[in-house]
Amino acid sequence: MSLIISGGTVVTAEGQFQADVRVDGGQIAAVGRGLAQAGDEVIDADGKHILPGGIDVHTHLSMPSMGTVTCDDYYTGQVAAVMGGTTTHLDFCIQPKGSSLKAALDTWHGRARGQAVIDYGFHVAVTDPLPEVLDEIATLPDQGVTSIKLFLAYKDTLQVDDTALFRCLERARDAGVLTLVHAENGDAIEVLMAEAVARGETAPKYHALTRPRNWRPRPRDGPSRWPRCWARRCTSFI
Repeated sequence: MSLIISGGTVVTAEGQFQADVRVDGGQIAAVGRGLAQAGDEVIDADGKHILPGGIDVHTHLSMPSMGTVTCDDYYTGQVAAVMGGTTTHLDFCIQPKGSSLKAALDTWHGRARGQAVIDYGFHVAVTDPLPEVLDEIATLPDQGVTSIKLFLAYKDTLQVDDTALFRCLERARDAGVLTLVHAENGDAIEVLMAEAVARGETAPKYHALTRPRNWRPRPRDGPSRWPRCWARRCTSFI
């Protein structure tokens, strides 16, 4: 028995049109007119739009951070997502210092196991790029991971230096892996935060004010200001 979503307006990247959608085994099997057969379950979508599920490419579920853990786990976060039409998300898997990328992925999969209700994948954040960790970047696509994340902020926790950034860019390029960069100057931000605390400026608004928009440090402005030899190292998203 198939599920037929009947009589709605199908919306795709190419446009929108009236059609039925046939679903077999949880996957779209056909889009067209008059698809219902005897015994099918039919949902009347007359007057409604039929949209592909949304993809959220930046989430933090069950993530330890700065002495606490993000409030949503894989069940509560994914249930909220699917209620809004998101059916796939990419979460950030953070490599602990001294750990391997494989061990980090195992940990994050363990957090999702038995909790997930929609599809998910990972960006892997490289925080401790030891030689053996750099070698692991080439193995990520075989584990279903095609992107890494590098932080130039959050000193003494997630931040990597320019040497590590450059080496990861090279390895990611060779592996066909996309590099995401959190492009702030963590060293300068630490100074600005310490000065704000000393002045008693601890309200939430000072999180933004210690990271001024018009203050653009070195290569962390983004690839347009990186040296040309850096720009050729990999595909990057800032």
